[in-house]
Amino acid sequence: MKDRFGREINYLRISLTDRCNLRCVYCMPMNGLTFVPNKEMLTADELEKVVRAAVDAGFHKVRLTGGEPTLRQDIVEIVRRLVRIDGVDQLVMTTNGYRLPYLAQDLADAGLKRVNIHVDSLNRETLPKLMRLGTYDKAWAGIEAAEKAGLTPIKLNAVITRGYNDNAAVELARLTLKKPWQIRFIELMPFAGPTEIQLEHYVSSKEVRAWIEEKLGPLFKVDEGKLDGEARIYRLAGAEGAIGFISPVSNPYCDDCNRMRLTADGRIRMCLLFDKEINFRDTLRNGSGHQDLVNLFEQAIWAKPVGHELKNGAHPEARTMSQIGG
Repeated sequence: MKDRFGREINYLRISLTDRCNLRCVYCMPMNGLTFVPNKEMLTADELEKVVRAAVDAGFHKVRLTGGEPTLRQDIVEIVRRLVRIDGVDQLVMTTNGYRLPYLAQDLADAGLKRVNIHVDSLNRETLPKLMRLGTYDKAWAGIEAAEKAGLTPIKLNAVITRGYNDNAAVELARLTLKKPWQIRFIELMPFAGPTEIQLEHYVSSKEVRAWIEEKLGPLFKVDEGKLDGEARIYRLAGAEGAIGFISPVSNPYCDDCNRMRLTADGRIRMCLLFDKEINFRDTLRNGSGHQDLVNLFEQAIWAKPVGHELKNGAHPEARTMSQIGG
């Protein structure tokens, strides 16, 4: 199904929980947090019903996110249920990887195809300063576990935050010379929560690219610079892997946006950076049927805005990134 602006909307990102085992400085404070009660989060059965309706509304790619999705005790069961749905062509996950040494093989056996692993640095000193409660050893163990289980090709997501991990961009980009991974640099976006950090420590993709080229040499466009999902892909000369830049602030890709998000408490969010939502959980729990959910998806697709308003100083305030699912 296409929205009012001719975009085909076919990609659903699902936040399974707003809880996380890290406290990245730009995302979550260390204390004073309030999480969605378990009873308000969608069950595995409800998630299956939502995805079945999504498929009938034209969605075919599903990404499981959080918070940290592997904190769900029923994560393997969720994967097993969703991968069986006819019409789900891709089921993937974004995770910090810390529980993958215990879960990666079970997730692969259940049908998960690939993971994006969020790691803002692989420097032993820098990583815990930014990804509080995180460690290099746990991050690397998660990456290795994903690779061993065949959850590939691996993509590593990093947010460069000025004053915290400035040097990480070059360190991570250097990995692509020997590893067949895609390293993706994501610009900080202003959200409810630590907005001051998000605004004051923002680094543009252009600046990150310049740092990489200064140290490692020129970056060459892949596929003539066309978007691969949200990222524009480049490669260093002779590299095994690739480097992507996701630039929602400096170079928005709203014209090509094909995604919607299901929040941890069962709301469909039409745009990551707009607060307007449609309540799916109440529809699920009031006895409504499959077609009612399909109709809600169609309403949501038609209500999707043309793009965000960051350039005009407007940013979402109702939810944190962990509740939305990134």
